[in-house]
Amino acid sequence: MTIRLYDTSARQIRDFTPLVPGCVSIYLCGATVQAAPHIGHIRSGLNFDIMRRWFEYRGYDVTFIRNVTDIDDKIISKSAEQGRPWWSIGYDNERAFNDGYDALGCLPPTYEPRATGHIPEMIEMMRGLIERGHAYAVDGNVYFDVRSFDGYLQLSNQELDNLLQPSGEGETGKRDQRDFAMWKAVKPGEPSWETPWGRGRPGWHLECSAMAHKYLGSAFDIHGGGLDLIFPHHENEIAQAQAFGDEFAKYWVHNAWVTKKGEKMSKSLGNSVLVSKMVQEWRPIVLRYYLGTPHYRSMIEYSEEALREAESAFARIEGFVQRVVEKAGGVVEPSAEVPPAFADAMDDDLGVPQALAIVHTTVRQGNSALAADDKEAAVARLAEVRAMLGVLGLDPLDPHWAGESDRGDDLHGVVDTLVRMVLDQREGARARRDWAAADAIRDQLGQSGLVIEDGPQGPRWTLGPR
Repeated sequence: MTIRLYDTSARQIRDFTPLVPGCVSIYLCGATVQAAPHIGHIRSGLNFDIMRRWFEYRGYDVTFIRNVTDIDDKIISKSAEQGRPWWSIGYDNERAFNDGYDALGCLPPTYEPRATGHIPEMIEMMRGLIERGHAYAVDGNVYFDVRSFDGYLQLSNQELDNLLQPSGEGETGKRDQRDFAMWKAVKPGEPSWETPWGRGRPGWHLECSAMAHKYLGSAFDIHGGGLDLIFPHHENEIAQAQAFGDEFAKYWVHNAWVTKKGEKMSKSLGNSVLVSKMVQEWRPIVLRYYLGTPHYRSMIEYSEEALREAESAFARIEGFVQRVVEKAGGVVEPSAEVPPAFADAMDDDLGVPQALAIVHTTVRQGNSALAADDKEAAVARLAEVRAMLGVLGLDPLDPHWAGESDRGDDLHGVVDTLVRMVLDQREGARARRDWAAADAIRDQLGQSGLVIEDGPQGPRWTLGPR
């Protein structure tokens, strides 16, 4: 068994070999909490949640770090606009992110450090870089000297002479405009912390280098994030960490975006779809299916039609699960191992689309077994399906989804009673051989959004796709 991953730094799929046998260390750039999350933000968390689950299925002990950037230019700007403390804005949005991760079934990280909780580690790293000649302090700012680090821009494959480094207000005294800020001098009304070079606040890139060092050491296996972070964020992380003396990440894995009308979903573009809104309109498990089942390196173009297709596809899986549970007269436990073809797909750069095809094939086989009244085969197929869905975080029988139902858990019992009354009328018509009346009742229920299935234990109903 060998897991293979696309490594951005190598620009190819590589065999994964952990630094410590049997262990995997992952650092994921998490939320910048200036606003509530949209589905593009949560996609990244989902992709790396599936990666983590697969490593754990393969028997690895996973340490998963997902940071929170709770201080940056955008948070400070929001604070001034809203007349609220920066930490209040950050905390509210951090909770919104965690609510979104939890709603879509992401496992909690091993640790979730906040940037503002690691100022001493940042000061230590800046001091070491200044001593080694890779950084310099001027006007209360601390800059990284990009020309001092030979490996700069290897991740993003750019030429230094053509580089345009993003700069912020107040970044004065640079020796070279391509140098980037690790620490920003204090400005009136802004939060600040004391350092040997004056009061100020951290730059975005320094935070992750310092936190990765603290929680994962000088070398770790996988650094993850969205494609948009390759430059400048991840490039600058590498420069700081390696110039400090760390080996840093062995593999770089990046997920693609959620787009809308061909553009990256972004708060600044005004085209974002908030997770809090989506979970009110769509079942969270359907959202997980929609965001988590495309390949992590493929763009997802947002549309209502695509969501409806995801809902229909998952309904076919869920319907099979429910029918076999009823047939078996109780819960069927997942099999100990997933089918080999599923495992092969997941080992090959987390090939979720190919793995999902195995899920649907197994569901079809199980439905055929149900049609043939082969209970043993149907139960066996369900055990395999549950094992595969568990890896993807999509098992409808998992306790996480136990409180979820199709659009209205509180009303389920009431609706069930009313539908049963109508179904009893239909059964009476069938008993009288009044097939026209029975079909009319079924058609009316179908028009209301219900799907009626006749089984050996009588009719059952589910909500159909939108």
